[in-house]
Amino acid sequence: MSNVTLCVPRPSSGLDPNVPVLVSSRILAEEVPENHVVIRVDRFGFSANNVTYQALGEEAHYRYFDFHPAPSCPEKRVSPKTHGLVPVWGFGAVQVSTVKGVAAGERVYGYFAPAKYIVVPVTPSSVSKYGFLVPRPHLPPDRKPYNLIQRCRADPQYTPTSEAEDLTMVFRPLYWTAFWCEDWLYASSYRGGARKVVISSASSKTAVSLGYLVQKRLNGKGTVVGLTSKRNLGYVSGLGIYDEVTRYEDIERMDVGKGEKWIYVDVAGNDNLNERVLGQGRKGRGELVAAINLGATTLAPGASSGEKHRLTPKTSLTAPPSESCSRHKLAEFEQFFMPEWLAVRRRQLSVQEITSVQNAAWAELMQECPRWVRIERVCGGEEVGRSYEQVVNGRLGPEKAFVWSMWARDEMKHGENDRAKL
Repeated sequence: MSNVTLCVPRPSSGLDPNVPVLVSSRILAEEVPENHVVIRVDRFGFSANNVTYQALGEEAHYRYFDFHPAPSCPEKRVSPKTHGLVPVWGFGAVQVSTVKGVAAGERVYGYFAPAKYIVVPVTPSSVSKYGFLVPRPHLPPDRKPYNLIQRCRADPQYTPTSEAEDLTMVFRPLYWTAFWCEDWLYASSYRGGARKVVISSASSKTAVSLGYLVQKRLNGKGTVVGLTSKRNLGYVSGLGIYDEVTRYEDIERMDVGKGEKWIYVDVAGNDNLNERVLGQGRKGRGELVAAINLGATTLAPGASSGEKHRLTPKTSLTAPPSESCSRHKLAEFEQFFMPEWLAVRRRQLSVQEITSVQNAAWAELMQECPRWVRIERVCGGEEVGRSYEQVVNGRLGPEKAFVWSMWARDEMKHGENDRAKL
């Protein structure tokens, strides 16, 4: 099996993070170790969220480059020490299996690498009708959601059409981050009764998902404010999700009533912007009860989190909601990290309750999100490399979402047929 992998420079390498490298290799089916699977990665989503994975790839708390090791290619000066693989959510088919209970040909969804094929170990005892786990003992236990490879035939959220798969790859990872963040806020009664939520980078899919969820929760009894650039003003205003849309230039004129409790959710990860927003709270414009970092859509590839948004978590996600409420002067951001909060909820709710809630929420999203985005497919390694440069240089409009494949378009015909093998 001829493989092609998209590798990106590590921040510590000193190389230009905007210049990806394509590495060719071969996988021999007869040499696949016991309890491993080879997955043909048909397609995967890519957005600003994945750029964040790249920028934080070596950060001690996130370690995104530790999910899939980069290949070694001396001719191109690529090695696991100099390059990393940006994790991507995608669909594929099991090509080779040496795992009891996992058959070649079945369709799967998971946290893959940007390659034609990936070879991953499987924990034999984890194999169930729903999926199987990739053992990563070097990562914290709360990373389990990233280690699960789901079997599509048993996934209640799976719809076997290319359109539904595209939307799933684009929205599923971002949507669940937003979903559990809103749940985290709700668990604290929106920090003691705040009824105004201000969200930066309002055109990003994470922010759109959060705005949609907060709007549903408040149900007309609060206000969702989207902060955006002049360029994206029309798109954000046309979504119908935000009650108010404010340009970044107009933050100082943001409508906040005296004594009104409000929450700021930072999706942009921009220090200057955050200082201006927090400045409104310091000036006594309403009562800013929480400032939360949910992502970093403006984080440049290769920049560490410390260079772009200096975060000191103010509270633990395991703290009772009442302890997470800031009643006095706000000085620091709180960092929301979904696996940590989901681990808390798994101790509070049964698996059945969580599954039921998520299935219902996903069905509703699939009715709404097609009007939020236009999918743009890119096929072939060279084309994907050029498309990567477009994304990291900020040339992707908010109305678009990329679905990439390392396979050429004519090779994708085989992948389309794999879809029926559930």
